[in-house]
Amino acid sequence: MKPQFKLKNKDGKIVRLDDFKERWVVVYFYPRDLTPGCTLEANEFTKFLPDFKKLNCEVIGISPDSMTSHCKFYDKEKLKINLLSDPDKSIAKKFGAYGKKKLYGKEYEGIIRSTFLINKTGEIAHSWKNVKAPGHAEKVLEKLRNLKS
Repeated sequence: MKPQFKLKNKDGKIVRLDDFKERWVVVYFYPRDLTPGCTLEANEFTKFLPDFKKLNCEVIGISPDSMTSHCKFYDKEKLKINLLSDPDKSIAKKFGAYGKKKLYGKEYEGIIRSTFLINKTGEIAHSWKNVKAPGHAEKVLEKLRNLKS
C-alpha cells in the first residue's frame, strides 16, 4: 500500500507525504493533544528526533485536533515533530487508524493509536496498531535501524 495525504500543519502549511520522497517517514496517529498518553508519545518522538534524522527519517503526528490546538500543544511541550490536523478523520480512516474502540466496557468510534513506518518509495514497511505510548518511539527507532541495515 502506498498511502497518501495532504493535510495542514500547525502553521497552516499544506504537508504531503510526497514532500518526503527519498526519505523514511514515521506517521503516527494519536487521539488528542495535551492528554497524558499523547503528550508522552509526542515528547518521546521529539526526544529521539535527532536519531530519526540521522537515519534520514521524518516524524509526523496526526490527530483530528485543530491547528490552534496543535500550536498550543507544540508550544507547551516544546515539540519538534511535525503535527498535522485531520479534522474529518479521513486520513486516519484511510490508514485504518480510526474505528471501534472499547473503554470501560463501552464501545465507541475514535482514533486508534497507530504508527506507520513508510520507506523511501512511499510504501508502508511496518505498522503498529493499538500502540501503548510509553517506549513506543524507541521501538519504532529500533525497527527503522533494523530495516535500514
